[in-house]
Amino acid sequence: MTANRRLTTPFTARTTAAEILDGVDLTGRRMIVTGGASGIGVETVRALAGAGADVTIATRDPRRAEALVEEFAGRGAVSSAALDLADLESVDAFVEGWRGPLDVLVANAGIMAIPTRQLTAQGWEMQLATNFLGHFALALGLHGSLRAAPAARVVVVSSGAHRAAPFDFDDPQFERRAYDPWSAYGQSKTAETLLAVGITRRWAVDGITANALNPGYIFTNLQRHMDDDTMRAMGAMDEAGNLVEADYYKNPAQGASTTVLLAGSPLLAGVAGRYFDDNQEAEVVPGGPDATGGVAAHALDPAAADRLWAYAEKAVVTR
Repeated sequence: MTANRRLTTPFTARTTAAEILDGVDLTGRRMIVTGGASGIGVETVRALAGAGADVTIATRDPRRAEALVEEFAGRGAVSSAALDLADLESVDAFVEGWRGPLDVLVANAGIMAIPTRQLTAQGWEMQLATNFLGHFALALGLHGSLRAAPAARVVVVSSGAHRAAPFDFDDPQFERRAYDPWSAYGQSKTAETLLAVGITRRWAVDGITANALNPGYIFTNLQRHMDDDTMRAMGAMDEAGNLVEADYYKNPAQGASTTVLLAGSPLLAGVAGRYFDDNQEAEVVPGGPDATGGVAAHALDPAAADRLWAYAEKAVVTR
């Protein structure tokens, strides 16, 4: 595969996560899925564990994972552990509790469009902290475990919202500019995509690959912070308050498919630093408020990835 050729696969936007791994044996591979107790995380865990992987669900409340753990009792290795990505002490505790190699880290957990500016205990804007900084600290802490596994992968669940919001290095925490829920969310998703680029630039020598993806439109609890007016403006709710699924919406099993492609498919062996949508590598586009598809160039910019890595590393070390 040449550097300038986009990777294509035989799968489509309607392919389910289980169909991605049909005939693939992941027995013996150890994986972590953050936010694996809800939404597309559940279907990600189901598909990976169904193919034989040993999956740890990292979630703020492990009790929410009990049903999924029980579902695989006697026929797979699914467990859960506490992890609050907005609390770096919780991230540290999770890392300290991990033992042995790690084949795949799926950075799936996230929050979206918090209506007011909220800060973590470390003073970070909540969406940036949860979606990016927590995953950055987690990956950094697990670097040795990823390095100890042959051909480890990091999979970052981003969003098409990144296209409208480059990372604002001058005011990433909205300390001076007016807080906007969608700008904050989009910036955090740009940061997540840049995380995959940063890992590729630093850890490829360790045999670790990293890629990002857009799962598409799926109704999950990710929308819990959105009011009815916003849902109507997006065409996701009618005037009576009923949810409306447009033709382009996916069910959770379809929404998890691109994640599973990057995490477990042999088609992605050795592929790194890229962004996928509907199970295909996305076209690079200029980005901006009018962009409706593809991956924005600002989210794959190696200089921005290096700058963001330095910024986040300093925050983690000096907190």
